[in-house]
Amino acid sequence: MDAIASSAKASRRRPPARDCHIGGCVEVRIQRRPDGSLVLRSPEPLGAYPQRLTDRLEHWAREAPQRVFAARRGADGEWICISYAQMLERARRIATALLERGLDAEHPILVLGENSLEQLQLALGAMLAGIPHAPVSPAYALVSRDYAKLRHVVQTLSPGLVFASDAAYEPALRAVIDPGIEVVLARGELQARPSTAFDTLLQAQPLDLRHTHENVGPDTIAKFLFTSGSTRNPKGVVNTQRMLCANQQMILQCMPFLGEQPPVLVDWLPWNHTFGGNHNVGIALYNGGTLYIDDGKPTPQGIGETLRNLREIAPTVYFNVPKGFEEIASAMREDAQLRKQLFSRVQAFFFAGAGLSQAVWDELDALGEAEVGERICMLSGLGMTETAPSAMFALGPEVESGHIGLPVPGVELKLVPLDGKLEVRFRGPNVMPGYWRAPEQTAAAFDEEGYYRTGDAARFVDPEDPRRGLRFDGRIAEDFKLSSGTFVSCGPLRARIAQLGAPCVHDAVLTAPDRDELGALILPRLDECRALAGLPPGTPAAQVLEHPQVREFFQRLVDALWQQGTGSATRVARALVLVEPPSLDRGEITDKGSINQRAVLQHRAELVDALYAGAAPGMLVPS
Repeated sequence: MDAIASSAKASRRRPPARDCHIGGCVEVRIQRRPDGSLVLRSPEPLGAYPQRLTDRLEHWAREAPQRVFAARRGADGEWICISYAQMLERARRIATALLERGLDAEHPILVLGENSLEQLQLALGAMLAGIPHAPVSPAYALVSRDYAKLRHVVQTLSPGLVFASDAAYEPALRAVIDPGIEVVLARGELQARPSTAFDTLLQAQPLDLRHTHENVGPDTIAKFLFTSGSTRNPKGVVNTQRMLCANQQMILQCMPFLGEQPPVLVDWLPWNHTFGGNHNVGIALYNGGTLYIDDGKPTPQGIGETLRNLREIAPTVYFNVPKGFEEIASAMREDAQLRKQLFSRVQAFFFAGAGLSQAVWDELDALGEAEVGERICMLSGLGMTETAPSAMFALGPEVESGHIGLPVPGVELKLVPLDGKLEVRFRGPNVMPGYWRAPEQTAAAFDEEGYYRTGDAARFVDPEDPRRGLRFDGRIAEDFKLSSGTFVSCGPLRARIAQLGAPCVHDAVLTAPDRDELGALILPRLDECRALAGLPPGTPAAQVLEHPQVREFFQRLVDALWQQGTGSATRVARALVLVEPPSLDRGEITDKGSINQRAVLQHRAELVDALYAGAAPGMLVPS
């Protein structure tokens, strides 16, 4: 587990890559403006795309009616499958039932629950009817104790109907949802209020929906997706049919292999986030593929179900977050069946959501070479809820950790000098019209030319060769100055801490605004720390972090950060490994694991003061 030493290798041999048909954003045209900004475009025009995402459901129900569209394991462990023809029939029945209830954009459907066949049927039925739905993070109802974010979402939406997967949501429903609003349950019953069984919606006799469907156009709201709320309350991003359809065409042009054979996905990514709900579900539907819903999670407790599914179903493309790839790479070291099945026909890996450790990346390459004689290309990019999500892709065999690539066809990327960096801004048919019922936030989100301000920064991988694309350069709002006036670029330094500290570090918060020297609050991966110490699951965090082997690991990390620093803006002079995890209710962490630097510093101000006073228990300094 000597990641600190191994990550410092200057070079590495890369195995040959499996052939993967890519295009769309491998070339770039650049317009240089007098004000120092740059506008980047793909020379490839965006192709035609349908007016409605459900047009693709109707298409595949005609062309491949018996092909499985979606599947999920039932209680007996066997796959429950729904074909394209069956899905269209069910969606029509649900659309009829929803239209009878008088729902619309002013009173949409609020969705609470994990990914499920019921939720997918409901979403497609709502789209046929032109009624928006809003999948919301289950954590707002099941993890939060004050329901503040859920209450904010409900106040923003004014839902006319609530869908919940089961009765586990009853406490949140009782606290936040008006008793007069209908609740549809996929399973079970509520104790304190009436509910409607999901199957009731399927019993509606489908009307002739052709006229209704024709009235659903490119500007019709398909769904509301809420931002993760890492800096303030979640914002409701309007997702139109144009955004979803244009983005799927962009993805297909960048990854033509998705359309060359029906893609097969094994996917756990939650549908309340744009990566899982728009990108991955959309890829399956747009290209006539099959989506196997994975009930696993990228955690030591949840990865077992994912591994079970991957031993049985061979995906043609595999999407995950970095932690998921880390868990899978670890499992493949000893699991021959997993290696054989996963590498059998997968054409590409793709990660998003955070930076992937180069050590994990290299291990996946080595495992692929050992199993099939070649590595699988790892793809990535930059996207967000406001861009449906894909706006840039880093494609091809030479992609490395931190690369975000070039703009996709149809998207204009503007790089604007700001605070010593280049801010990324987007314009295109996949960009949102605005935030729901938030005119001031919408106005602030766009510049005078209509480009969406992302707040992300980027720099060229090679300024002499723009075709190599861009590298992520952190979040501009997180950067700060030391008391000396020296500017600190937080994103790259946080990424370096996580990379050097793999696999025991989740993230870090830099503590030094207006201080003399850099400090860091390190957020550990407790399960990895327990494994390092040889301690059993459930061992309290304080005991784990006090273990000599764990202390030694983090001491070596601090030493490496000091030695590799080139000045006060990159040299960490003091650090503390946090025993208390970041809080969702305090806004320190989002449900997808992103850290709100400002909230952590605000709520732990006394701890930071103690760190700089040399009075923080467990403080680490370079030896």
